[in-house]
Amino acid sequence: MAEPLKNQFGTDIPARIAGMIAPVWPAFDHDAFVRDALDGYEALDLMPRGWKIAHALHRHLPGDYEAAVAVLLDALGPKPEGAEGGGMAPFLYLPHVCFVAGYGLDHFEASMHAQYVLTQRFTAEFSIRPFLERHPEATLARLATWATDPSVHVRRLVSEGTRPRLPWAPRLRAFQKDPRPVLALLELLKDDPELYVRRSVANNLNDIGKDHPAVLADTARRWLSGATQERRWLVRHALRSAVKRAEPGALAVLGFGARARVRVDQVRITPGRAAQGGSVTVAFELTNTDELPQRVLVDFRIHFVKASGTARPKVFKLKTVNLAPQETVTLGKTVSLADLTTRKHYPGTHAVDAVINGVAQPLGQFELVPG
Repeated sequence: MAEPLKNQFGTDIPARIAGMIAPVWPAFDHDAFVRDALDGYEALDLMPRGWKIAHALHRHLPGDYEAAVAVLLDALGPKPEGAEGGGMAPFLYLPHVCFVAGYGLDHFEASMHAQYVLTQRFTAEFSIRPFLERHPEATLARLATWATDPSVHVRRLVSEGTRPRLPWAPRLRAFQKDPRPVLALLELLKDDPELYVRRSVANNLNDIGKDHPAVLADTARRWLSGATQERRWLVRHALRSAVKRAEPGALAVLGFGARARVRVDQVRITPGRAAQGGSVTVAFELTNTDELPQRVLVDFRIHFVKASGTARPKVFKLKTVNLAPQETVTLGKTVSLADLTTRKHYPGTHAVDAVINGVAQPLGQFELVPG
């Protein structure tokens, strides 16, 4: 199992931040700040550690917010080069964006400037969200201007910060209800020259589709008209969750709306009794039963048994196949049954289906037994 991220944001972080601040603001009490920040620090997870340091900064920086945030910005290191950051290193600035989110809502211009600077070192996707809730019109207007900013990090903030279901962050309920303000921003970014930004646009549209499947399908269909290869990739990435959910609108956009005329044979699910921590292989033959060629989207899903004894399906991608008339292909994949941070495995009978153009067809089952 992967090491918790909080372990890479260790007890050295407050001292590093203090060492940055002290040279630019001599009144800063380095040792008192570090003691304050580390009080109860080790018991906290990653995001709470960021907030813990932010609250300590509030107690040890000037009482005036705008003066305090100016000190933080003066103490920043050099801007990183390139579009995508390097591992956990940018998380050094997590407390800075927490400080802005926690104490800057009544100082719009100073906070917008701070986030513009900070997002080019870490990301302001977490701190921009309270401003979207408190000052929606002004923040959306600012983001619209940032959509054409020379900095790739600033442009990415426009799409990533407005994701209705951003991981590790509270949902933007207003945009879940009405995504039109977000879609207007995504229109400005859908052909951004950087994949870093286009991937974020796709993830945002994917979020929107979880609440508004028809909006996702309509937007995807419109964006595919006259699309470049880059935009086609973006649309496919945005549709990925909807395709896994077998939503008819998303499948139709990609050309898989019709039921496939195929036959499934020679199913092999091995081993029939699989051990926790091992693996299972699912394979089968697919034959085009039509007199015309077909392009078919083929996945499969395993109904994983949960701790409660109920089952929840998980879709595994296989491939898109172009089948000549009466052609047969063999498809298969091996799935690990080792525990993950996102999935635990429990003994029981696990049903397996093929999913062909969004239509499920039972393949069989395997028994998962203790390893």
